[in-house]
Amino acid sequence: MLQSPNDAKSPKKPLIYYYIVTLLVLMLLNIFLFPTLLQRQVVEIGYGDFSDMVEAGGVKRVAYSADDRQIIFEATGEDGKDGIYKTGIFPDNGLYDRLKAANVDFAAEIPTKASPLATLLLSYALPIVLIIGFGQWLNKKMMKSMSGNAMTFGKANAKIYAEAETGKSFADVAGQDEAKDALSEIVDFLHNPNKYASIGARLPKGALLVGPPGTGKTLLAKAVAGEADVPFFSISGSEFVEMFVGMGAAKVRDLFKQASEKAPCIVFIDEIDTIGKKRDGGGLGGNDEREQTLNQLLTEMDGFDGTKGVVILAATNRPESLDPALLRPGRFDRRIPVELPDLSGREAILKVHAGAVHMSGRIDFAAIARATSGASGADLANIINEAALRAVRLGRDTVTQADLEESVETVIAGAQRKSAVLSPKEKEIVAYHEIGHALVAAKQTNSAPVTKITIVPRTSGALGYTMQVDEGEHYLMSREEIENKLATLTGGRSAEELIFGSVTTGASNDIEQATKLARAMITRYGMSRGFDMVALETVNNPYLSGDTSLACSAETAARIDQEVVASVKAAHEKAIGILRDNMEALHRLAHFLLEKETITGEQFMEMLGKS
Repeated sequence: MLQSPNDAKSPKKPLIYYYIVTLLVLMLLNIFLFPTLLQRQVVEIGYGDFSDMVEAGGVKRVAYSADDRQIIFEATGEDGKDGIYKTGIFPDNGLYDRLKAANVDFAAEIPTKASPLATLLLSYALPIVLIIGFGQWLNKKMMKSMSGNAMTFGKANAKIYAEAETGKSFADVAGQDEAKDALSEIVDFLHNPNKYASIGARLPKGALLVGPPGTGKTLLAKAVAGEADVPFFSISGSEFVEMFVGMGAAKVRDLFKQASEKAPCIVFIDEIDTIGKKRDGGGLGGNDEREQTLNQLLTEMDGFDGTKGVVILAATNRPESLDPALLRPGRFDRRIPVELPDLSGREAILKVHAGAVHMSGRIDFAAIARATSGASGADLANIINEAALRAVRLGRDTVTQADLEESVETVIAGAQRKSAVLSPKEKEIVAYHEIGHALVAAKQTNSAPVTKITIVPRTSGALGYTMQVDEGEHYLMSREEIENKLATLTGGRSAEELIFGSVTTGASNDIEQATKLARAMITRYGMSRGFDMVALETVNNPYLSGDTSLACSAETAARIDQEVVASVKAAHEKAIGILRDNMEALHRLAHFLLEKETITGEQFMEMLGKS
C-alpha cells in the first residue's frame, strides 16, 4: 500500500512558550554552569601545608593579594594535578629565601577567572547563538507544520491498493447478491473491454452504493478492485474539505490525474455526501469551499475518458442529500442499493464470519438469523465476536450454540447486569409484566411466537424482556397484525393494572413503541378510516435515524393525535380483556417465571397448554 504523508500536526503551544522556556534554561545555565566554567577553582590550605609544598618543590608560582592579605600560588597537589591554592600570611622571615631556593616564580597576580575572551564567548556570545539557533530550528519546524498541508494542498492523499493488498473478493461478501451482480458487470468490463466496445456499449462512469451503515458498502468496493485486479484508490469525502478555498478542488484534480495515469483503475469515494450535498446558493464560508469541490468533481467526471477504464465508486447513507447534478446519467450512472440482509443473507453472513472462529458441534445459523431481523452485516460480525469472547470467558476454546444465542441478547438488550438486585416486590411486578406481554401475544393470531422470557436485568436498562421471533422473513404487516402488536406492547402495563391495581415506570419503552407504531399506521401506512390513503408524514434520512416530520396543518395534527390516542387505548382495552380471560394462566406462569427467572418459548407454551 502506498500512502502519501499524513498532514503534519501544528504545534500545540504558542511560540512565546518555547522562547520563555529557552530563556529560563539560559538563566539557570548562567547561574549554575557558566560561573563554574569562567571561575578557576581555588583551594584554601593551611600555612604549614604551603610550607611543606615549597619544601617538596611543588610550588611553581606565587603572588601576594593585598586586598585579603593572602598568598595565592600555583602548585602540584598530592594527586599529581596542578591547581591554584591560597593561604594566609604567617610571620616567616626566611620565606623569600626558601622560595628563591625552590626556583619559584614571583608574579604580580595569578588570575582566578577565565580570559576576557572566554568570558565574552560563554556569557554573551553562546546564549545569543543558542537563542538564534533554537529560533531557526523552531521556525523551520513551524513552517513545516503550517506548510505541511500547503505542501500537500492539491494532493488527493488517496490510499492506493494493489489487488493482493486489498485481500478482498466477492467471496468475502455475503448477503448482497443483487449488489454483487450489479458490480460484477463493471468487473467484466474491466477484464474484457473489447466485448463491450464491439457492440458500442460504454463503461458506466460511476456507481453509487447507498444503504444503512454497516451493510458492507466499503467492503463491496474493495471486492470489486480485488476481482478486477486493478489499482484501487480509496479516499473519504471529508479529506477534500480544506480550510482554504480552492484546495478541495485541487485535490479532486490531482485524484483524477493519478487515476488517469494508472488506468484502468477504481476510485472509491467514501461518504460522498460530505462534498456532494445539494447546493443551496448560500456561498458563505465553508459552504463555498464545499461547492467549489463539488463543481470540480462534476467537471472531472464529465471530462475524463470513459474508455480508459476509470470507474468511480461512491458510498453514502444519505442519498437524499446529494446534488441532482451528481446523480444524473453520465456521472453516477448506477445507483446500487446495499440494504439490510434478509433471512438467507443473514445466515450467509454469519457463516462467513464464523469461518474464522472455532465452532463446536452443530451450529444452527438459521435460528440465529431468525432472531436477528433487521441486523446489518456489521451487527452480525459483532454477534459472532461476542460469542467467541463469551466462550473465552467461560474457559472454552470453541463457540457453542448457547454462546451465539446469548450474544444475540447481548447485542440487542445488553449484557446481564449482575450488580442490579431487585427487591422481591419489584421482581414480582417485572414477572407479571413480562408474562403479560407473552400471554397477550400467544392468545392472538398473526403474532410472532414467543421464544424467550426473562426477568434478568440488562445493561441497556431493561429489567426484563420478552423475545418474539418470526419463523420466516416478514416483509409486510397487515392492519390486524399491527393492532395485535399494539395489544402485545400494552400487555405488560395491563398485567400490572390487573394484579397490583397500580402502574409503574417499567412500561416507558412499550409506551414509546406503541405510540410510534400507532402514529405510523395513521400518517404513513394509510390505515386510518378518517384520513384514508393520505400521506401525512415524511421520513427524513431513512438509512440513518429514520426521523419523521409531519406534512399537514395544525388542525390535522390535532386530529392525528386524537386517532393515535384512540388506537392505543383500544389496544390497551383488548389486552386487558385477554388477560382477564386467562387470569389463572397469568398467575401460574408469573410464579413459574419468578422461580426460574428465564424460560424458553417451549416451556412457556407447555405451561400455557396445561391451563
